[in-house]
Amino acid sequence: MPIHEYAAAGKGCAYCEAHFDVLQKLHEPALASCPRCGAPVVRVLAAPSVVSGGAHRLKESHLEKHGFTQYRRVGRGRYEKTVGKGPQYLGDE
Repeated sequence: MPIHEYAAAGKGCAYCEAHFDVLQKLHEPALASCPRCGAPVVRVLAAPSVVSGGAHRLKESHLEKHGFTQYRRVGRGRYEKTVGKGPQYLGDE
């Protein structure tokens, strides 16, 4: 269900003049009045909240939870373990 943002069409209460959000199904009609004061309101076009990418999957807690091992580069050809099982260092010694 999308969250719709509304604002007072004219003079209203502090709630509707400052914009308010309503969780509505797509088939439900738009609100015509403020639920608190009854003043006329209009739906405001707002930027959608979108999650893109999978950066959260690279967090150490996520990797460890799923049994992965992660290394970070600490020098030329040398890597140090940050999370998981395996040797503490990899690379040239």
